[in-house]
Amino acid sequence: MRKNSIKNTRVNAEVQKELAELIRGGIKDPRIHPMTSVTGVEVAPDLKTCKAYISVLGDEEAKKNTIAGLRSAESYIRRQLAKTVNLRNTPEIRFILDESIEYGVTMSRLIDEVSRKDAAQEV
Repeated sequence: MRKNSIKNTRVNAEVQKELAELIRGGIKDPRIHPMTSVTGVEVAPDLKTCKAYISVLGDEEAKKNTIAGLRSAESYIRRQLAKTVNLRNTPEIRFILDESIEYGVTMSRLIDEVSRKDAAQEV
């Protein structure tokens, strides 16, 4: 199975949807920030491993605590994923902090500042 095959894309989407549901309502760990979202999932073609990209809206401590909480709940999440997603193998999940949304917001803010300065200089 190629990395970007249709089957792999469907598996990625299904695992992402179920992970988001589990994180939102299935885990009671107080370390996990309420504004946590799954931005992407990459399941390996052999279905053995999975990289889950997690975005947290909060400060650095909230991000660190959320990732720690998710890593401690990996076995529970994997077990619940096995129950809800019908796959030959349930992938081992690695949680990776995704800061691309925050980076995009920062870059957008910087571009807006520069455009305001240019507009002020033209007047």
